Amino acid sequence: MFTGALLIHHGFEKLNDINNFADAFVRPLHLPFPVTLSYLAAGSEIGGSWLLILGLGTRLGATAIIGTMSVAIYHAIATSGFNIYLLELLALYFASAFSIILLGPGMFSADYIIKEIFKTKPDFINSIFSKQNFNNDFSSKKEISKSMNQKKLFAFPFSSFLSS
Repeated sequence: MFTGALLIHHGFEKLNDINNFADAFVRPLHLPFPVTLSYLAAGSEIGGSWLLILGLGTRLGATAIIGTMSVAIYHAIATSGFNIYLLELLALYFASAFSIILLGPGMFSADYIIKEIFKTKPDFINSIFSKQNFNNDFSSKKEISKSMNQKKLFAFPFSSFLSS
């Protein structure tokens, strides 16, 4: 979450003056379509940051950030050599996103919650869209609510530690 929160303003700064960013960072690399690539860099930083903040599609967001940071590190080395003051922030963002890709989103992300729901109840989607749920019969509704009360859909993380 912190990586996304700290990185998101860099994307908005790029959008604030996209032509200046294209002139200063993309054109010196002699890449085609500098303004389009500048929008892509800003979008990947903003979109990737939001995905990290929300914890939804975190590996996809981290991959977008790694792509942008790779080009930024290459630009810093190509224009200024191995200047640690330019590279340290880029390397920290790169390492943070890379560790998220390797380790996963963590227990307090939406990705983890979705994964746990599907792991504990693999027929979750089928139960939502089954015809039994749309039946107007009172006894079937009573039966569904009774079965829902018996089965736990989600257990809060660390609940086993708190209950003892």
